[in-house]
Amino acid sequence: MKELIVIGAGAAGMMAAAAASAAGVDTTLLEKNAKVGRKIGITGKGRCNLTNNCDSKTYIENVVTNPRFMYSAIRGLSPQDMMALVEAEGTPVKTERGGRVFPVSDRAFDVIDALLRHVKRSGAKILCDTPVKEVLAKNGYFEVVTEQGGLEARAVIIATGGLSYPTTGSTGDGHRMAKALELSVIEPRPALIPLTSGEKFCRDLMGLSLKNVRATLTVSGEEVYSDFGEMLFTHFGVSGPIVLSASSYLQSWLRRKKKSLPDAGAVLHIDLKASLSEEVLDQRLLRDLAKYSSRDFQNALADLLPRRLIPVVVKKTGVNPFKKAGEISREERRALLQTLKDFQVPISGTRPLEEAIITAGGVDVKEIVPGTMMVKKYPGLFMAGELLDVDALTGGFNLQSAFAMGKAAGEGAAAYLQN
Repeated sequence: MKELIVIGAGAAGMMAAAAASAAGVDTTLLEKNAKVGRKIGITGKGRCNLTNNCDSKTYIENVVTNPRFMYSAIRGLSPQDMMALVEAEGTPVKTERGGRVFPVSDRAFDVIDALLRHVKRSGAKILCDTPVKEVLAKNGYFEVVTEQGGLEARAVIIATGGLSYPTTGSTGDGHRMAKALELSVIEPRPALIPLTSGEKFCRDLMGLSLKNVRATLTVSGEEVYSDFGEMLFTHFGVSGPIVLSASSYLQSWLRRKKKSLPDAGAVLHIDLKASLSEEVLDQRLLRDLAKYSSRDFQNALADLLPRRLIPVVVKKTGVNPFKKAGEISREERRALLQTLKDFQVPISGTRPLEEAIITAGGVDVKEIVPGTMMVKKYPGLFMAGELLDVDALTGGFNLQSAFAMGKAAGEGAAAYLQN
């Protein structure tokens, strides 16, 4: 019988195996893929935004779902601890805009290699090409059923990930195992995901990127998110950094209110001129309309907006596009001002879960002891990572969560086995 089996060699699983083995526990890490860390390899567009160089308070503020659950884990492995660990394993890191941390090489595989060295140096054994079918709780031990047969262990850590990017192996295996063990699983939803809209103008604007705008998401008239940054129009709706973050707060609101899209009435309000107050922008409009007074209204906005956006904005104002700029009334100028400060995109839904950067939902954290990641109903069984109902914003916070939970689970398992 083995002492500890860790299922899933992703961010949480590798950290768990290394932490337990380093504490003196005979540890075997099982991975369904031919290689470890496949999902890590595609994060940050192949560069791997492995953490965020921030303090613990800022990290917690960026956890959307169940931030309090993460208090113990982040105390055990801070972002700075994670940076130091990767560098100690031979992969230098750098901090970029917004505290995002990447390997100096800009190669995600260098982070995977560092984690793999960390696991091997700890003494843990790795078995790839070993999919797990189920975990059975026996009398005082567990049976891990693989395609190659059953393995018995005194303790098990399940770190199989969520449902996003299924081609990397995140196919909900852990959710099925948890349900089979009669644990509560919050319905998985896509988070950090582009939003869809039925508006034709999104398709017309496909590929247009907007920088330095403020996006505010309202649902049923209630503001659920607002931030300043960059976004993108797509053939299906909207995407980009501030939209991805908005999607996570949208899912949190829908879950809390027990509602679904599009019935909830979600609208993305875009302030196209966020750096200008209404008064300053109105003075700018007066100058532009006077400057191009002899031109058609639609041709007088070239200094103000991207060319492709002009006809869409003009249509939203309700002003005749062929009316001379010098003849625009105060009310029509007001309509233009309001459209620029509140360009609305009705939201119909999200892209599919398999396209999400992260999975919201998962095993209910009420089933888990936060400090050790042990399942309350099954002493000796631990869970960590994206499998659990914890999700955060972009910027390295989700990988940091997985690393921290993995280390907590590994140390928790070691403590359990050594008591």
